[in-house]
Amino acid sequence: MRSRFSLLIGAAALTFAGAAQAQHLRIGLAEDPDLLDPHQARTFVGRLVFTALCDKLVDIDANLKIVPRLATEWSVSEDGKTVTMKLRHGVTFHDGEKFDAAAAKFNLERALTLPESRRKSEIAAIATVDAVDDYTIRLNLKEPSSPLLSQLTDRAGMMVSPKAAKELGANLANKPVCSGPFKFVERVQNDRIVLERFANYWDKDKYHFDKVTFQPIPDATVRLANLQSGQLDMLERLLPTDIAAVKADKRLNLQAITSLGYASFSINVGNTPRANTPVGKDPRVREAIELSIDREILNQVVFNGEFTVGNQPVAPTNPFYAKTMPVPKRDVAKAKELLKAAGVPNLSFEMQVPNDTQQTQVAQVLQGMMREAGIDMKIVSIEFATALQNQTKRDYVTSLIGWSGRPDPDGNIHVFLHTGAPLDETDYSNADVDKHLDAARTTYDVAKRQEHYTKAAEQYLKDRPIIYLYHVKWLFAHSTKLAGFKASTDGMIRLENVKLQ
Repeated sequence: MRSRFSLLIGAAALTFAGAAQAQHLRIGLAEDPDLLDPHQARTFVGRLVFTALCDKLVDIDANLKIVPRLATEWSVSEDGKTVTMKLRHGVTFHDGEKFDAAAAKFNLERALTLPESRRKSEIAAIATVDAVDDYTIRLNLKEPSSPLLSQLTDRAGMMVSPKAAKELGANLANKPVCSGPFKFVERVQNDRIVLERFANYWDKDKYHFDKVTFQPIPDATVRLANLQSGQLDMLERLLPTDIAAVKADKRLNLQAITSLGYASFSINVGNTPRANTPVGKDPRVREAIELSIDREILNQVVFNGEFTVGNQPVAPTNPFYAKTMPVPKRDVAKAKELLKAAGVPNLSFEMQVPNDTQQTQVAQVLQGMMREAGIDMKIVSIEFATALQNQTKRDYVTSLIGWSGRPDPDGNIHVFLHTGAPLDETDYSNADVDKHLDAARTTYDVAKRQEHYTKAAEQYLKDRPIIYLYHVKWLFAHSTKLAGFKASTDGMIRLENVKLQ
């Protein structure tokens, strides 16, 4: 009897020990992601989820160097028009299907041809893809493409199961099947996205969570309160005004790093009904709006001076920043003169603003500054996903929005400012800008690329379809129990070697 009792106690202890080792990571997001299909998606928060869900051909390290993931090595031909990639063996998708050259070929072709794909512009240089053998692919390019490998470090290089994609088509977003360290379990819109550990992941020993839950909480104060109360283990995009509170809390850690992206507001300058406004039709009005803004004051009031003021898609410290177009100083008198010349001395227009705390504060400061120039900017507070839908439909006048940034400048510029690009939702079109942005893609010479980007900037910054404001710092707050996390300049949450102690 004693022996049987001891065995039962031992079994119970083992069961309890196993349960105690289960790790559940809860991450607070500033918005709810859009579509969970890497070829269709466009949101920053969606990229955070994809980092755990979908592996990609290559990635970037802390120094923005391109490093292997599903592609273990690669080479570029002398003429720059062929890229050959060797693929990793022993990789499976979450549905058990094998990853190989045929799967990689399928994914790149899907990114190029799926009607709903937002990756087309990013990898438009690819003419065809060959499966050379079971684990080698060759990308045949229309022309040399300096940003191509950089694009493959993000959603354009993410691999989904060909079987699932063929069965579901664009509906793959409702049940994504990738090959990352965690697989999809469920999504409840505006509430949670749940992933669980993928037991057959090729590098599984570096991932320690059994479950990861992403919780969209737009209100930054509520997001922080959830972290402080233990309902979250981590949050992204802490408000700069909350830095002191996190530093004062011995249960929390703070990590900060300057981003690759920018914050801005887009202006509908096309030919749709909502673009038929003085703001959309007259460059003088857009110049007046910019001249009413003091970026330094905006940075101090909303961000405690933590962010970097800027007026271009890349930061002033970036080698591709157009030095001939520095940040303009505020000039209320000139703004009023321009509005008078344009026939709208009492300009009034709408700006749609995502309904999170920080964006609302930015909009309110901009509103106050514009008022001093006689501009009545009306804030239309709106849910983030709806704001994106409005942009896609061109159902907006101006829209406060940001971009998380890419390692290569092409990823911050071409997709927004080239005629017909997937995110050219201002409907901006200028042949000279197109010429220089295309030329910058087709040379590997850094000096020549800088020259083309400068010439393009000298035009689009005068046209102002987008008015750039600042470059953020990614601010992460997390429990001191969370070990191994390192903030990245791309803002992604990489869970490799991260665990709860």
